[in-house]
Amino acid sequence: MPTNTETRHTKGKWIRNAVIIFMADMLMIWFAFFAALLLRFDFSYSQIPEAYMYNYIYLMPLWCVFTFVVFYIAKLYHSIWTFVSLDEAIRVVGVYVVIASLEVGSSFILHCRQPISFYVFGIFFAMCGHIFIRFSYRLLRKIANGNAHTSSGSKAEKSKEERVMIIGAGDAGSILVKDLQHSDRTNQVPVCLIDDNKSKIGRSLYGVPVVGGKEDIITKVAEYDVDTIIFAIPSASGLVRKEYLNIAKETDCKLRTVPGLYQLSAGDVSISSVRNVELTDLLGRDPITVDNKEVFGMLEGKKILVTGGGGSIGSELCRQIAAHHPKQLIIFDIYENNAYEIQQELIRKYHENLNLVTLIGSVRNTHRISSVMQDYKPDIVFHAAAHKHVPLMETSPNEAIKNNVMGTYKTAKAAAEAGVKKFVLISTDKAVNPTNIMGATKRICEMIIQMMDRRTPDTNYVAVRFGNVLGSNGSVIPLFKKQIAEGGPVTVTHKDIIRFFMTIPEAVSLVLQASYYARGGEIFVLDMGDPVKIDDMARNLIRLSGLKPDVDIKIVYTGLRPGEKLYEEKLMEEEGMKTTENKLIFIGKPIPMDDEEFLTKLARLDDDSKEDDENIRQYVMDIVPTYTPESY
Repeated sequence: MPTNTETRHTKGKWIRNAVIIFMADMLMIWFAFFAALLLRFDFSYSQIPEAYMYNYIYLMPLWCVFTFVVFYIAKLYHSIWTFVSLDEAIRVVGVYVVIASLEVGSSFILHCRQPISFYVFGIFFAMCGHIFIRFSYRLLRKIANGNAHTSSGSKAEKSKEERVMIIGAGDAGSILVKDLQHSDRTNQVPVCLIDDNKSKIGRSLYGVPVVGGKEDIITKVAEYDVDTIIFAIPSASGLVRKEYLNIAKETDCKLRTVPGLYQLSAGDVSISSVRNVELTDLLGRDPITVDNKEVFGMLEGKKILVTGGGGSIGSELCRQIAAHHPKQLIIFDIYENNAYEIQQELIRKYHENLNLVTLIGSVRNTHRISSVMQDYKPDIVFHAAAHKHVPLMETSPNEAIKNNVMGTYKTAKAAAEAGVKKFVLISTDKAVNPTNIMGATKRICEMIIQMMDRRTPDTNYVAVRFGNVLGSNGSVIPLFKKQIAEGGPVTVTHKDIIRFFMTIPEAVSLVLQASYYARGGEIFVLDMGDPVKIDDMARNLIRLSGLKPDVDIKIVYTGLRPGEKLYEEKLMEEEGMKTTENKLIFIGKPIPMDDEEFLTKLARLDDDSKEDDENIRQYVMDIVPTYTPESY
């Protein structure tokens, strides 16, 4: 916060600069029109008629007043001289239309007519002179700074400079070059540009050469002694961004990027908008977007319950639902700390504008979940409560049955009894041909949803299936970051293991969009782009931390964990694939089954899970034929 002294100093400096510019403007008017008069008479002062000189001296004070008033109204004395730009020059040209009209008109009204060339050249000279005055400060400052750098060009001074390569010689790259060249707040110096447009290579941008395409990045980094690489193509697709950054990360340079156009406010690019490269920039796909109008229409004015509302997916569901003006948002979670955190976050953001209810309870408790449904009568239920950690569920399979399977069944039944209109289960790609108990329980949950939809016509039951989300609780990315921070090693289960990834906000946005399409019984499958090798992710995270994999941080392969696959699938062969209006959301058709037989097996599974029966996996296999645990 500036002090009064600093404020007075800043204001005094502006007034001083404005007075200097004003005086220069007035002198320029006298000089420009005198030069025009001399030009008319072949630069011979003695040949200028006395009447023309008298008119010149009579008109100049008046024209100075005209210029000052128009410039002041156009705020041409309010600029920050350090950053005067082309916009300023265009504004001077624009106001000169008014000034020229006033000058010519006044000379005719006052009967002080001058030669036509006097008006034409005088106005042109004055306009160019005023533009030059406004750029002269930057020019003088640049020369002064250049001399200062030359005079103090010690090794210590040079070592402070951060040499920057900018990828992209378009509009964004141009803005960044100018910003870096004229900013006092950074020690970054643009030394070269990279662009795949062959017509730009060999040319320069504000004195900075365009030295090659993406295949030249590594050699030019060495040639120009580059410290930092900034990716400056905001319009680039995710694939193009990945191609460039995958090459750039092989250097030892710090990697930074401007956000994509979808993230920039009004497309503005500046030094302040540049951020560090993140793992999502290397996924090689464009960000996923949804039709907010459709989602808004579905959620606005509705009572919405989110089970597991404090978890990674559940809390993001709450955030996005709260932004769509629900009538009431009910957060239901067994973990009070998680529930409290999302509750306080939403209270801080929405204050009294959100009808928020936060409840503690378990979906395993029949009476609790039923009473919540009956008391609040939600229109839509998003069921995100679940045990999801694969290795932990392998050693506690009965708990996976109690929480995932029976919790889902109890919640779905309570929803039907309370007249819920739409019930959305958050599922996983691990439910497809599962090799672990967690995935198998999620497959049973999907079967419960489809069975309930057939038996309860007044409620639409659907499931949304997707893969891993970056940064969720218990996911691999936070683990890798912690291991890197501790100096390693980073543990990867298998060199060839692959997974599908998206960000938590992307996954939740698609869940909301899929629920809009829900008509009952569908299993929606989210397209998560191409799979990513976990080994590549680990190595990229190490490089993005400024370290070298296998040199600074070791990578250790520990072997597949119990129940873990090398790769995940999105659909079983029997489900087929049907597209929706959103090309990233697909529908798997229900697999026929005997509902009564399924309910009988479900009741037996419930009893067996309570007794901690060691044969629980065999009972699960009986319900899910595609479940193939390693021990069988």
